[in-house]
Amino acid sequence: MQPLLQGRFGRPYLYLDRCETTQRLLDAAQPEGAVALCEEQTAGRGRQGRRWEAPAGTSILVSTVLRPPRERKPAELTLVGGLAAALAIERATGLAVQLKWPNDVMLDRRKVAGGIAELKDGAVVLGIGVNVNQGPGQLPEGTKAPAGSLRSVTGREYDRAALLVDLLLELERRYEAWREGGLDAVYDDLGARDFLRGRRVTVDGVEGTAQRITREGLLLVETEGEPLLVESGEVDYRG
Repeated sequence: MQPLLQGRFGRPYLYLDRCETTQRLLDAAQPEGAVALCEEQTAGRGRQGRRWEAPAGTSILVSTVLRPPRERKPAELTLVGGLAAALAIERATGLAVQLKWPNDVMLDRRKVAGGIAELKDGAVVLGIGVNVNQGPGQLPEGTKAPAGSLRSVTGREYDRAALLVDLLLELERRYEAWREGGLDAVYDDLGARDFLRGRRVTVDGVEGTAQRITREGLLLVETEGEPLLVESGEVDYRG
């Protein structure tokens, strides 16, 4: 796998067949661009402590060490990582992919990928999970956003190594743009893939209509009262 990598991300490269979570394999002692990958996570998780489960050898489960400049907001990296995953998935499938704020990647209205950014002693460990080749009966049920995989949507299996190479290269490109110019530098691609735009949503019990992801990485919701800018929280949607 490592000889296939094209950019600076993935150097060094840590691979395990099985681990608790790739997030725990990396810390601030490692250089920017260090990558950890495993075939199966026993304690994988997403936002709000939710479990991220996938049968061994069906997904991309990867984390990367990043060192954002002080003027940038580390929380925005979940959007940057989601955008990189969306673009890589679009190239692999030939289908339009959307981003559900703040970190879900949607294909055919199903969540096929997600990201989580964690601060560790001044560095950020960004984890990305992509459901690639799960088939019938291998996807979690009862999730708020219906779960899917590239295979379940398109009916085809995919080369996970090729997709990972493209994902890491895209992440490097988008991260470097974000370092220089913040979300403004990636906003055209981000805003064009806004899954919640125009949908009825409920945020922590408040109902409204999602307007857009802002250039500051917040979710703007129109309510019966004043407009609501959501920095974090649970977002449920209809339709």
